[in-house]
Amino acid sequence: MWDYTDKVKELFFNPKNSGVLEGADGVGDVGAISCGDALRLMIKVDKQTDVITDARFQTFGCGSAIASSSALTELIIGKTISEALKLTNQDIADSLGGLPPEKMHCSVMGYEALRAAVANYRGEAWVDDHEEGALICKCFGIDEGMIERAIRMNKLTTTDAVTHYTKAAGSCGTCVEGLEDVLFKTNRAMVDEGLLSAAQAFVPGAAAPLPRKPLNSNGNGNGKAAKLAAASKLTNLQRIRLIEEVIGELRPYFKRDGGDCELVDVDGDHVYVSLSGACNGCQMEAQTLNGVRERLSERLGRPTHVVPVHAQH
Repeated sequence: MWDYTDKVKELFFNPKNSGVLEGADGVGDVGAISCGDALRLMIKVDKQTDVITDARFQTFGCGSAIASSSALTELIIGKTISEALKLTNQDIADSLGGLPPEKMHCSVMGYEALRAAVANYRGEAWVDDHEEGALICKCFGIDEGMIERAIRMNKLTTTDAVTHYTKAAGSCGTCVEGLEDVLFKTNRAMVDEGLLSAAQAFVPGAAAPLPRKPLNSNGNGNGKAAKLAAASKLTNLQRIRLIEEVIGELRPYFKRDGGDCELVDVDGDHVYVSLSGACNGCQMEAQTLNGVRERLSERLGRPTHVVPVHAQH
């Protein structure tokens, strides 16, 4: 599994401030369940002092997303709106003792949700449906503004780093050129502003592009050999995305029988899942896991191990 800190594990199994905040003064929604990650942040604000008196969250995503959302609420409660807005996604990650590079997008999602909740509290427009030309990554709904903010805040200079922090280009890879354009323009502006040296700035073509989904020699992508080749060339985010899609396809069947299955983590060929409801500990648990394993192995084109993760109390 990823090298998670004890704090991340603690907040994943026992998150603080999760759930609905009745009568919230500001609500910020970021991401979408269809994209694999979604966060709703709700805040209560003292109108006289502008202090955030309470915060709650609802998150759909991996363990890092849940832990990052929980940490965010702890960071902002007791702060004024102005103080909270000075927080960065790195502050969220630092409060957790750090996050794996591939999971930094979870902290960015928290930062974006805070901005959205504050905008909602202030009655300001928060454009969720992107203006024409502003949407860079259609797979994850990532726009140019979010990418630029992540680049500036974290001084990102490579496409891989931008993908880790935003998930952009982490699925089909067709938006790589658009991502590179934003990275190049933003880095160039940062150099002009003295925030980055010219030697550090991104140069298009200096690094190999992110891998695309390959086809076989017949051009149709079918066949076991093609699947094995595709799986071997997928980035971590692409593999996770595919695994999430497979589990998402199976979830209606689990829910029909009163259970559920959610992705927890991925480590090589080991996929860690959380079974709940009727699926958790039932006599058919092994059969359920075997069904998930067979479907994942088929779609990934290689043997896959599915491991249940049970909450620690």
